[in-house]
Amino acid sequence: MTQTTPAARATGTLASIEQRVLWLATAIVHQANRVRPNPSGLKVGGHQASCASLVSIMTSLWFRHLRPEDRVSVKPHASPVLHAINYLLGELDEAYLPTLREFGGLQSYPSRAKDPDPVDYSTGSVGIGATAPIWGALARRYLTARGSAAGSGRQYSLVGDAELDEGAIWEAILDPGVAELGEIVWIVDLNRQSLDRVVPNIAAGRLQGMFDAAGWQVLTLKYGRLLEELFTRPGGTELRARIDAMPNPEYQRLLRCDAAQVRDRLPAGNAALSELVASLDDETLLAAIRNLGGHDLGSLDEVFASISDSRPTVIFAYTVKGRGLPTQGHPQNHSSLLTVAQMEELATSLGTDLASPWEGFAPGSPEAALCTEVASRLRRPAVPSAPSLELPVDIGRTPSGTATTQAALGRVLLDLTREAPEAAKRVVTVSPDVSSTTNLGGWVNKVGVWSATERRDWFDDDPETIMHWREKPTGQHVELGIAETNLVGLLGELGATWSRWGEPLLPIGVMYDPFVERALEPWSFGIYAGGQSILIGTPSGVTLAPEGGAHQSITTPSIGIEQPGCVSYEPAFAIDTEWTLLAALGRLGKPGGTSSYFRLSTRPVDQTLADVPTDPAARERRRRQVVAGAYLLRRAASPAVTLVAMGALVPDTLAAAERLAQVGVEADVVCVTSPGLLFEALQARSGRGSGESWILDQAFPASRAKPLVTVLDGHPHTLAFLAGVNRVPSVALGVTGFGQSGSLEDVYRHHGIDADAIIRAALDVVS
Repeated sequence: MTQTTPAARATGTLASIEQRVLWLATAIVHQANRVRPNPSGLKVGGHQASCASLVSIMTSLWFRHLRPEDRVSVKPHASPVLHAINYLLGELDEAYLPTLREFGGLQSYPSRAKDPDPVDYSTGSVGIGATAPIWGALARRYLTARGSAAGSGRQYSLVGDAELDEGAIWEAILDPGVAELGEIVWIVDLNRQSLDRVVPNIAAGRLQGMFDAAGWQVLTLKYGRLLEELFTRPGGTELRARIDAMPNPEYQRLLRCDAAQVRDRLPAGNAALSELVASLDDETLLAAIRNLGGHDLGSLDEVFASISDSRPTVIFAYTVKGRGLPTQGHPQNHSSLLTVAQMEELATSLGTDLASPWEGFAPGSPEAALCTEVASRLRRPAVPSAPSLELPVDIGRTPSGTATTQAALGRVLLDLTREAPEAAKRVVTVSPDVSSTTNLGGWVNKVGVWSATERRDWFDDDPETIMHWREKPTGQHVELGIAETNLVGLLGELGATWSRWGEPLLPIGVMYDPFVERALEPWSFGIYAGGQSILIGTPSGVTLAPEGGAHQSITTPSIGIEQPGCVSYEPAFAIDTEWTLLAALGRLGKPGGTSSYFRLSTRPVDQTLADVPTDPAARERRRRQVVAGAYLLRRAASPAVTLVAMGALVPDTLAAAERLAQVGVEADVVCVTSPGLLFEALQARSGRGSGESWILDQAFPASRAKPLVTVLDGHPHTLAFLAGVNRVPSVALGVTGFGQSGSLEDVYRHHGIDADAIIRAALDVVS
């Protein structure tokens, strides 16, 4: 009697778990689409074939190789596989398995914030989830350099091959610092299909060369052990050459063939290959065609064991989309669903029951024992509660002279190092090669530049060098290349350290405001995933007059109204910048915290125009109003009109008010700092939100309600809603077309936002 070895028994147990994971993932999608009531008739959706191509890889990773300190980003369409594994490990209650894409149930794609079971990284926006572990690795290194117990561990990304088309992936891979992150491991699910088709030329060799050129270890897992053994037989060399040279669509077509058709198509006239094919029985022949490395548990063990932690690693794992399902290899199987009959046949072949789809392994079975052992091995300690950070709300400075809000940013950060040193130690700034031009020079000189290892500053003795580039592990500024997507990806992960390891950071990213929209989608996704950060766009608007239309932002002022989980500010004065920035820092790094977006300017402004109250109580009242969104800056004795301005346009609005007074038209001037907070207040007033409406009563009291003129260096719709506060006639001024190069006066005049235009609008609205 043949004795089964322990290794063989272990492999058999793992293969049994692999089959159960395939069944559960497929059944999760089936239940959502064909079993759960659907009164609306709208498509629910799901991706059974995409799940199947990753089942072997994820089973091997979780049940053989993963450690509790490791983190994994799972490709979006494989979320049911993750839920299936979590269920087998006791991390997901059975009641959730039928709830995929149901309200309050399992999310369409892995969500760290919304799914009920453990998810390391939110995915779903192509390219963003894949690159998140890169920035997660950097965030953890940043913490550990400061003595944090964030630990170590690999950062895995399970990436679909079609996802490599996304430019954000290559922006991340090519950043110079990434080549130093040896804990990064990407596994490319090379199933050679996208949503619509079999990709005709996947160009795996070219992709491998690109990773290699970026300094990554490149491993290829193409064939399983059955095919590798056949390659050693007579005709095996020809078999390898035939499959290697075969176009992707031809190979995929073979997967849809029966044994007779494979025997007819595969040899392609080669005598040696014909003899090899003829020597194989039907079962072996069909198994060989499907025996790709990404589905071979033994081959997966070998490739995982060969990973070097000295540099990033990418594994190209060849797979079959829909492996083990009736839809395998079909060019349109991306979101196709198995029929009830096909599910019954699959249940029979996998030893399960469609009537009881969630049945677990029998107690005492090798499979149940392995699940218990793995669950214990992967259990992580509870995340400690993040400490509360003591931040001042007012540093006490009253700026004088002429200054810009952009320059005020650097001043506040330096002041923070003196006024609240413990909180300042948690500030980390990030820039895409624009530190000096966004006024972070003094801050960088003070705190240094973060680097995994200390590097010599060869200009430290140059008397003409003002900005000192001291790179060290304790630096608090991270300099990235010119790729805004990378910056906001890192911001998201730096802003999530409070929930991952109980170590809050206060991340601030600075970029040119015209490029904020380029970064907005990945930043928004980072907020969705739980990252809390501050994004600062500067300089902004057509106020950047000489730069011309390409560098003049128009639509960014409304971000705070439209972006969930974000408060936006556009301060007019240095003191407003200080107060709002301190408030924004106070919202970071804690449950229920929020991100913030700041729009700053390089326009020099006379700071005495802010008219900051000298009485402490009055000053505090002004500060609260600034942080809440608006304040009455100029109070007329008997106003006929209210002028509402934001940011760089406040000086022109005050000038317009003075000139109007000279012709007998008195005007109040309201300075808006946050249109988003004012909109929330207006919604709350009508019972449609949870904001506080008191700021409307103080900035726009009904007793002083007059016709309104709003003006800003951006699209006029941003402030147009303010006419609804007291339901008064209004004119909304702003920028609606691409900018022009020129002097500030010429450009303001061109767009109709100068003092003359404000005066004309005021006279029109009161006439």
